[in-house]
Amino acid sequence: MKLTSKSDLEAPLSFVYATLADHAAWERAAIRQGAQVERPADAPRTGIGAAWRIRGKVRGKPRQMLLRLTETAPDKAMGYSLDSPSVEGTARFEVLALSPRRTRLRVVLEVRPKTLAARLFLNTLRLTRRRVEAKFDARTAQLAQRIAAGYQDGLIRAGRM
Repeated sequence: MKLTSKSDLEAPLSFVYATLADHAAWERAAIRQGAQVERPADAPRTGIGAAWRIRGKVRGKPRQMLLRLTETAPDKAMGYSLDSPSVEGTARFEVLALSPRRTRLRVVLEVRPKTLAARLFLNTLRLTRRRVEAKFDARTAQLAQRIAAGYQDGLIRAGRM
């Protein structure tokens, strides 16, 4: 199943990309949400190949996933691979400058089942595709809003607003 969403935000491209690339901040955010995040010992700390083993509850059940950075194109895109016992997939975050202070964030998520149960679950999601896409769009808009708020907070602290 492939989901695509885009959202425009009031922040420069370089700030948006830097926020997306701030993996330590995303680790802290996941931990605040109740997930356990650890770095595999055999993975590099930064750059392509950096990985995170994430454990947490999704839909009331304990889940685990290995997230690995597979692509970085500075000020353009970041790509990740997702691997869990039941599904595998990719996530790609693309940024495009619309103006010096406006950026478009595009998120593409593709998930493939590895088990029969996951295949059945994804097929039921396909039946409610519009609702799933609406929720995905809302999450992308939330992410864009969070990044834009971080930019505005930085401007206020710097005294530029």
